Amino acid sequence: MALGIGLIITIIGAVVILVVVIGIYNSIIRLRNQVKNSWAQIDVQLKRRSDLIPNLVNTVKGYAKHEKELLENVTKARTAMMGAQTIGEKAETSNVLSGALKSLFAVSENYPDLKANQNFMQLQEEITGTENKISYARQHYNDMVMVYNTKIETVPNNIFAGIFNFKAEESFEATAEEKKNVKVEF
Repeated sequence: MALGIGLIITIIGAVVILVVVIGIYNSIIRLRNQVKNSWAQIDVQLKRRSDLIPNLVNTVKGYAKHEKELLENVTKARTAMMGAQTIGEKAETSNVLSGALKSLFAVSENYPDLKANQNFMQLQEEITGTENKISYARQHYNDMVMVYNTKIETVPNNIFAGIFNFKAEESFEATAEEKKNVKVEF
């Protein structure tokens, strides 16, 4: 009889441990997938911005031919971003592109005809809206990375995260260059 009760308690204990392990594993998987989805949302907005830039550049070319270097920088930054593969590369090239776009919009302030051009205004609004969406998506991604990383680094989750080889994710951070004010000179 005592052996039967001990066996039942052992089985119940094993089932409870199994349920806890499955729960922890599934919660880490859910968070990891949310991190991946958050990054995918950034990627969507980066692609949208890349698609809009050629239209903006072509619109501006007609008005600001002597700003050729600025337009070339925007185009080069877009090309670099399209070729980026890793999260770090995409973050870095996206930051460079953001800086180039800020410079372009700052230059537009000095061209009243350009500012009055309806196509330019629409494209500028589209890119500004996209930049805002990218900013929000970055913030959401970083929030999800923080939740995920906290989950896999706290006890007892860290034990199971190590066993199942879950790794910390990288946050999306602004570079020192992006944190500087945009300087426009003529």
